[in-house]
Amino acid sequence: MDNVSQQAFLFFEEGALAGQKHAVDRPSVIIGRGGANTRCDIVLPERQVSRQHAEIYFERGRYFLKDLGSKNGTYLNGQPVDEAIELYDNDTIQIALCERVRFIGADATLPLDEVEPMHSVRLDPQSRRVWIGSIEIVPPLSPAQYRLLELLHEQVGQVRSRDEIVSAVWAEADKDGVTEQAIDALVRRLRDRLSEVDPDGQYVITVRGHGFRLDPSGGRR
Repeated sequence: MDNVSQQAFLFFEEGALAGQKHAVDRPSVIIGRGGANTRCDIVLPERQVSRQHAEIYFERGRYFLKDLGSKNGTYLNGQPVDEAIELYDNDTIQIALCERVRFIGADATLPLDEVEPMHSVRLDPQSRRVWIGSIEIVPPLSPAQYRLLELLHEQVGQVRSRDEIVSAVWAEADKDGVTEQAIDALVRRLRDRLSEVDPDGQYVITVRGHGFRLDPSGGRR
C-alpha cells in the first residue's frame, strides 16, 4: 500500500493521543480505556473514558460510529451519539469531551503525512482566500489583514517585527506615518476575524518587545 489512504483512519487532534493517526483497518474498531479481559483496539488513557467507550464499524461499504453505553458520552460534530450513525469524511468525533478525533474517509486521497489539524490556518495566495481547518473565512479578509496574515504565515512560529509588518502592509505609504497604534489596531482586527471561525483559538501571538508570530494550531499543541 502506498502513502495514500486506501482505508479510513482517525487523526487525533486533542487529548492523550494528539498528533497520532490510527487506521480503521478491520471491520470493527473499539475505542476505550481498556483493562483486564477487555478488548480495546485504540487505548485512551483518560479516566473520563469508559473501558469500552465507542465503536467504529464497517458495514455494506459504509462506516458507522456507535457509543457502547459509555458514562461520559460520545459526540459527533458536537451532537451526542444515541444510536449508530454513519460517518463521513472530515467528521469530528469527541470521546467523553476529552479526546477530539477527525475521521478521514476511505475515499480521501490526502497522503497520511499531510493531514493537518482541524484548526490549522491555510492560505491560497492566488485568490487570497483563508481557511481555518475546513472552514473558509467569509467575507474575505481586508487587503491589509491578508498581507499581515501572509507575512506571519511565511515563517510560521517566527517573530516578525513591527518594521517588517509596516513594510509588508503599508508598502506604498510613508512608513514614518504608521504608528504603533495603527499596527495594534490591525492585529486586533485580524484576531477578531479569525475568532469568527474559531472563538477559542489563539493564532496571532504578541511577543512583547519584539513583534508578533503565528501559531497555526491556535494554541492547541
